Amino acid sequence: MSDGYLNKVYAARNASETRALYDAWSASYETELAKNGYVTPSRCAAALADVQTDRSLPILDFGCGTGLGGLALKLAGFEVIDGVDLSAEMIAQAAGKNVYRTLTQIEPDAPLGFTPGTYATIAAIGVIGAGAAPLALFDTLMHGLAPGGIFLFSFNDHTLEDPAFEARISEWTDCGAASLLFREHGDHVPGIGLKAAVYVLEKR
Repeated sequence: MSDGYLNKVYAARNASETRALYDAWSASYETELAKNGYVTPSRCAAALADVQTDRSLPILDFGCGTGLGGLALKLAGFEVIDGVDLSAEMIAQAAGKNVYRTLTQIEPDAPLGFTPGTYATIAAIGVIGAGAAPLALFDTLMHGLAPGGIFLFSFNDHTLEDPAFEARISEWTDCGAASLLFREHGDHVPGIGLKAAVYVLEKR
């Protein structure tokens, strides 16, 4: 078990506490995750590459953190990526990777600030769930897509312990508002024995 922030990150907290934690973690975030084998960004990028053949379509990396998701998407061949995050310190780290067209700090529960369909794909890699953004964000991001848009996201095992998260996916798919194109459960942070499911949804 890691003796750093990975011991703390999955505990429940409010948005301001989450921002403070990630600001404090920003300098050591990538080192700690690399030490523990974090693989979800590359898993997500590979899943998207299998369903989104046009690599020039714009992607929003929501909750981009230090840019590990954006970097994985860029390495998979995606060309236009914008990032948003609560943490200014995380965004500063992401800027150094030179993979984002724009980077923007956002406020909790603020409107998305763009017209649905602006992005062909919205990614929320490790963003929604235990110790992070609430389930309500799932609907907000889905509403930010036009029909045919892709939602790429992951739920770790702490999140999957609450059946409400996968039930929300079913709410969208059962009524035909979305189609589940991909789901795979696999490694997330192997160093602490944590797995995650990666999903690709298409909005109808």
